Amino acid sequence: MIRWKTSERGVLLVRSIWNGAISFGLVSIPIKLVNATESHSVSFRQIHTEDGGRIRYRKVCELEEREVAQGEIGKAYEDADGTMIPITDDDLASLPIPTAKTIEIEGFVPAEKVDPLQVDAAYYLAPNGVPAAKPYTLLREALKRSGKVAICKFALRGRERLGMLRVVDDVLAMHGLLWPDEIRTTEGVAPDANVTVRDKELDLADALMETLGEVDLNELHDDYREAVEELIAAKASGEEPPTAPAPETGGKVLDLMAALENSVRAAKESRGEDVAGVTPMRTPKEPAGKKSTATAKKSAPSAASASASARKSTSKSSQGARSAQGAKKATEKKSTAKKSATTKSTAKKTPAKKTTPRKRPA
Repeated sequence: MIRWKTSERGVLLVRSIWNGAISFGLVSIPIKLVNATESHSVSFRQIHTEDGGRIRYRKVCELEEREVAQGEIGKAYEDADGTMIPITDDDLASLPIPTAKTIEIEGFVPAEKVDPLQVDAAYYLAPNGVPAAKPYTLLREALKRSGKVAICKFALRGRERLGMLRVVDDVLAMHGLLWPDEIRTTEGVAPDANVTVRDKELDLADALMETLGEVDLNELHDDYREAVEELIAAKASGEEPPTAPAPETGGKVLDLMAALENSVRAAKESRGEDVAGVTPMRTPKEPAGKKSTATAKKSAPSAASASASARKSTSKSSQGARSAQGAKKATEKKSTAKKSATTKSTAKKTPAKKTTPRKRPA
């Protein structure tokens, strides 16, 4: 475990967590390994909620049923049948591998050849003693001039690890790397649907990226940790803890183009830039004769309804014409019937003339 202490001059000194050597061909460079990172997370203790008492864990031997001290505790491997096989520190130190106390450099590759998914914990390598200064500087300058990183293997905390050596300022830094078989594949992670992204959407995404611009990592800080510290300070002083702002409510964004436009506008406003130039980008209309399927589908019912209306009106007109013709014919029939009836009645009223029979000659 890393140890921190302050010297008489106020300089923070760091104790090493591992001592060994870098094997660079036939050159051996004695080094000390120290942690390059530190955690600023707020830690909590477990308590009994009823009375606030601390919850503590005690290491108890299950055979003797008594608590044991740290000096009495060792390590063992549990076999499949439950048998415990004791393993001591001396057993691990005498393993027949060169990386037990040595960082073995395997080769050199361009930094971009290392997958960021593999990068793990980071350490600083300090020269251990005055004689180590010269070979340490030689390796550092060689890495600088080549523009490459060194791939190495080392043993730490009971296992052999993969590592990468690179130069940070004037110091050799080592990143622990995960073994390639420890990286999971991306199978089943990508979207299943066959999604097509339009050029206009890509243009807006590019505009948003340009508006957000680059970021200075030194300006970023842990907002969550600061909020937790404010909460603790408020409760310790008996004040009312700060409350979280109400989350913005809104429905699901169905229009991706509108969401991108609003994002560009919001980013410009946050930077104090003019948002007048952010104009809505609509999908260009397709030329006549190449209507979209949706438009054709929508216009089809309209045309059908218009056709139906035309047919209905034509039908009504023809029905009206037929009715008029029928009425005309009926009127003609009635008038003809009346005339016939009048003629008949006149014939009945007029008396028939008596004709004198002609006499036949004798």
